[in-house]
Amino acid sequence: MNPTAPNHPAHGHVTFLGAGPGDPGLLTLRAVEALAAADVLIADPQVLDVVRTHARATVDMPAPTVTDESSKAAGVPVLRDTANLVMTAARGGKRVVRAVLGDPGLDGDAAEEMLACAAEGITFEVVPGIATAVGVPAYAGVPLRDGQGGDVRFVDARTATATCWAEVGASEVTAVVSTTLDSVVAAAGELVSAGRRPETPVSVTVAGTTTRQRTWTATLGTLQQVLKAAKVLPSADGAQPVIAVVGERSAADRREQLSWFESKPLFGWNVLVPRTKEQAASLSDQLRSYGAVPHEVPTIAVEPPRTPQQMERAVKGLVTGRYEWIAFTSVNAVKAVREKFEEYGLDARAFAGIKVAAVGEQTAKSLVEFGVKPDLVPSGEQSAAGLLEDWPPYDPVFDPIDRVFLPRADIATETLVAGLIELGWEVDDVTAYRTVRASPPPAETREAIKGGGFDAVLFTSSSTVRNLVGIAGKPHNVTVIACIGPATAKTAEEHGLRVDVLSPEPSVHKLAEALAEFGAARRDAALAAGDPVTRPSERRPGSRRRARS
Repeated sequence: MNPTAPNHPAHGHVTFLGAGPGDPGLLTLRAVEALAAADVLIADPQVLDVVRTHARATVDMPAPTVTDESSKAAGVPVLRDTANLVMTAARGGKRVVRAVLGDPGLDGDAAEEMLACAAEGITFEVVPGIATAVGVPAYAGVPLRDGQGGDVRFVDARTATATCWAEVGASEVTAVVSTTLDSVVAAAGELVSAGRRPETPVSVTVAGTTTRQRTWTATLGTLQQVLKAAKVLPSADGAQPVIAVVGERSAADRREQLSWFESKPLFGWNVLVPRTKEQAASLSDQLRSYGAVPHEVPTIAVEPPRTPQQMERAVKGLVTGRYEWIAFTSVNAVKAVREKFEEYGLDARAFAGIKVAAVGEQTAKSLVEFGVKPDLVPSGEQSAAGLLEDWPPYDPVFDPIDRVFLPRADIATETLVAGLIELGWEVDDVTAYRTVRASPPPAETREAIKGGGFDAVLFTSSSTVRNLVGIAGKPHNVTVIACIGPATAKTAEEHGLRVDVLSPEPSVHKLAEALAEFGAARRDAALAAGDPVTRPSERRPGSRRRARS
């Protein structure tokens, strides 16, 4: 039997999976495959959110249970709670994924669980992950080896013996120490006592590989003063794990050159994206690439038209050859037509012989996902006006039909309709969906908006300004306001907001890019002035800079 591809074995199958240090993007392809096939998911609490998004909605995620007394009396080895869950599920013939922080090969508990599986003849596989002690220094800009080579020693301060400290302290190896924030100074003291020079550089990283990451550089002798000056010691969060790298590769001047992650233009910024989840997906991905933490808050909800008969007639007209063109101006328009198609048992083949136009990258993408490749997308501005620039005039010689189907929102402007009529086309302007104000977000989100908890908000239309203020209140004056165009900026100003960023083009991606440029300029100015780099929300009254867990 191939243990990596079991076919419903009698005793189940267990995948011991390394979920990495915390960044969801560090999961391997094999890990994602295993999660998608799992019947049962048992994960370390630190990585549960990282892995469960790749599991099926029906996956079982049992809570840990205490070993029962009868098992102890019968002489059954006492395992950790997670191990009991793993074994119980595997005995029941389930495909089990046991996800651990970092890499299973460096997790002593995972090794015990593997031995328990082997003892009962349960097949298992190991999917390596990026070890915390390796991944965190990489994200902190501290390479553990360079062209000159050098030895690396990994030390777990919780279990390190006096002999271990003596060996590392008496050498010049690069030491990677896993410890906690409130114990890292003691670990530095152990190394100095064992003979390591107090001038030896050290870096300390908390929440590594996540957008909460923060790194301090010092020497073994100055570490305590540096952490106290940064106001992270003493700390109520002192129990949170840290990775300390001891050696010349942690020198501050090297890290300033190699700190690629924490120097991202929007690193750690909480950015409010007032769009629906479907609309915000690619925008949120772009913001994450700049180091931001996007929060999607829908400001509009989409509902069917009050009178569906007009839409039904238009969709039937597509099939009977009534139209030469159909023009989609939004993802919601595509969704509305697609739902009608499914209602009538139709699919993308119904578009045969009909020319299709789309405004915007996301609209075109949603059509391709439906199985339809647009014939016309604006070559310039991604708007109704941009579409009209490229739309051909009606020609009775080449166009057998002069009619265009335009499914759109109930509040859409008349620009496209008027322009098409001027080009000689007849237009069936059909309400495909209605836009209504969304329900207010949770109280916590509303408080963050009004209290300055967000660093920036992206307004992609005038309606997003009006609706967000209507359902959640006006953003705090420390929040950076970014608007997609002059009309949106004017609406924001009318609501008493100071506009800080204006997109050079009416594109959500150009808007995010402009915000990133604003963040980079702000960071550069702080560094040039010798000031600490802070987020806008840290300027509000009562906010404190501290290590964030």
